[in-house]
Amino acid sequence: MKIIIVGNGKVGYAIAKQLSGESHDITMVDRSAEALARAENTLDIMGVVGNAASISVLVGAGARNADLVIAVTNLDETNLVCCLIAKKLGAKHTVARVRNPEYRSEANLLKQEIGLDMVINPDLAAALEISRILAFPAAFSVEPFARGRIDMIGFAVKEEDKLCGMALHELSRQHHAQVLFGCVQRGEEFIIPDGSYVPQSGDNVYMLGTKPELQKMLHAIGRQWQAVRSASILGGSRIAQYLCQELKKAGISVRLVEQDEQKCLTLAEALPHVMVIQGDGTDSDLLQQENIYGTDAFISLTGRDEENLLMAMHAQRSGVDKVIAKMTRPNYMDMVKEMGVASVISPKDIVASQITRYVRALANSNGSAVESLYKLLGGAVEAAEFVASDASEAVLHTPLKDMKLKKGVLVAAIARHGAIIIPGGMTTIEPEDTVVVIARERVLHDLTDILA
Repeated sequence: MKIIIVGNGKVGYAIAKQLSGESHDITMVDRSAEALARAENTLDIMGVVGNAASISVLVGAGARNADLVIAVTNLDETNLVCCLIAKKLGAKHTVARVRNPEYRSEANLLKQEIGLDMVINPDLAAALEISRILAFPAAFSVEPFARGRIDMIGFAVKEEDKLCGMALHELSRQHHAQVLFGCVQRGEEFIIPDGSYVPQSGDNVYMLGTKPELQKMLHAIGRQWQAVRSASILGGSRIAQYLCQELKKAGISVRLVEQDEQKCLTLAEALPHVMVIQGDGTDSDLLQQENIYGTDAFISLTGRDEENLLMAMHAQRSGVDKVIAKMTRPNYMDMVKEMGVASVISPKDIVASQITRYVRALANSNGSAVESLYKLLGGAVEAAEFVASDASEAVLHTPLKDMKLKKGVLVAAIARHGAIIIPGGMTTIEPEDTVVVIARERVLHDLTDILA
């Protein structure tokens, strides 16, 4: 596909990095020649310097023949204008990053009036991911499939867990929760586990099932289910604003610390249910006076990765049960692991996965397109969701035990007419099934790609 990405910021670069590895013809437009040169040196793309809201620049970038234009500059209005012009020039599909909370309720109207095919909001996507993690306090990540009927949770195995040192086939025999262990990271090794896999302390394990079954298994292995009732948020960003709205729905009380006085006034007016505290969130006296670490969860959402990491570590040492930090720079991820901060969210990576899923769906419009897509374990493993159709005939009606699957591919869960199936050897895939597949070092565009 011919794809134009407008804006070479963190989000634009993350999208280009994922898509350039999938054999697309990518052109990136940005005002900064220096930034484009860096991108061209590290990715297989072509750079065009200029203002993407200019018709001549878009024409020069090839918008007339583009399959997809993705506008992700820092300005919502520029992104909207760019997509409007690109559509008029002949671009088949357009996607715009729109971050302003005022536009959230107008997403459908924007699609209709401007001809947008997709609106992406990294801040809202990050807030939704944080709220899902808080719903599973034992997990460091939670990814939904089948419209929320199936969840995949990631958690670190502890020495005191009852599954530690026990083979999965024995665990399944003792505890009858309908869950599946999808993938594991052990040090630098990535494993698609079978019944002989023996969890060890420190393993990062991803487990799939319905919420009740996942809770049942977590309880069986000794994890106490402590619901989050209160949370402290550091930084009054857009993510924080969206998150406060989501936490209100869950009945979680929130206190938010922000240094900027004007931003505090704006937040207090927009979020009357939130205790907004003006002050320096790194000030230990303020943290103690306002009992910031006296809540069930602490989420650090400032604009500086260093500050988020430092305060997350401080919160963990102060005994907060659930700590989440926002990170945007990949070079800090190794440090995050060393410091033991379990839950980290990256808005740019979330959006890059959304765009990759959308691009694969466009490229495979005649088959079983990707409905959801999540990159796990630093991108080494993918979890993808498909809806089986008649075009997937090669995988239909055949017991899984009789299929020749590619190495490193696992059919992890199936949703069929409201029922959730954790597949066994005799399970078959039927038309209209929602199928969750986990693949190591594979790019899945279609459900039939699971076959050897």
